[in-house]
Amino acid sequence: MGLNLLRLLVQNRIAEFHTELGLLSSATLENPCIKHAVELEQSFMEGAYNRVLSARQTAPDETYVYFMDLLAKTIRDEIAGCSEKAYDHLSISEGCKMLLFSSDQQLLTYVNEEHPEWEVKDGLVVFQKTRETAPCKEIPSLQLINQTLSYTRELERIL
Repeated sequence: MGLNLLRLLVQNRIAEFHTELGLLSSATLENPCIKHAVELEQSFMEGAYNRVLSARQTAPDETYVYFMDLLAKTIRDEIAGCSEKAYDHLSISEGCKMLLFSSDQQLLTYVNEEHPEWEVKDGLVVFQKTRETAPCKEIPSLQLINQTLSYTRELERIL
C-alpha cells in the first residue's frame, strides 16, 4: 500500500492519493511505509522539496528508492514548469539551485534530455516562451444576468 501511495505521488495524482488514504484504517496509517508516503506528500504540498529529496535516505524499504528517484524527477519537472513561466532565463548556477542539482553538468543533461526547447548560451538557460494565445472572448455578463433573472421570474410564476 505504501508503494502504491508513493506511485500516486510520483504521477502527481494527489486527489487519488488522498482517496486511497481515506480508505485506510487508523491502524494501517501507523505503518512506517504508509507514514513515509504521507510525510512525503505533506512535504511535497508544502513545497519543501529538499525534505522530499533527503527522504530518499530514510526510505523504509529498499524498494522505495526507485520511486524516490522518480519522485525527484517529478519535483524537478514541477519546478521547471513554474520557472519557465516565471522567468525569461536563469543563470546556470541559479538553475542548479532551483532544480536541486548538485552540479552544472546535471542541469545541462536535464535540459538536453527533458527540455530540448530551452537554450543554454552565455552561462544562461533561456526558456522559450510559448506562443501568445488568442485573447479570451469576453463573457457577456450583463446579458447572462438578465437572462438568469428572466428565468427566475418565469420559475416564480410557474411555482
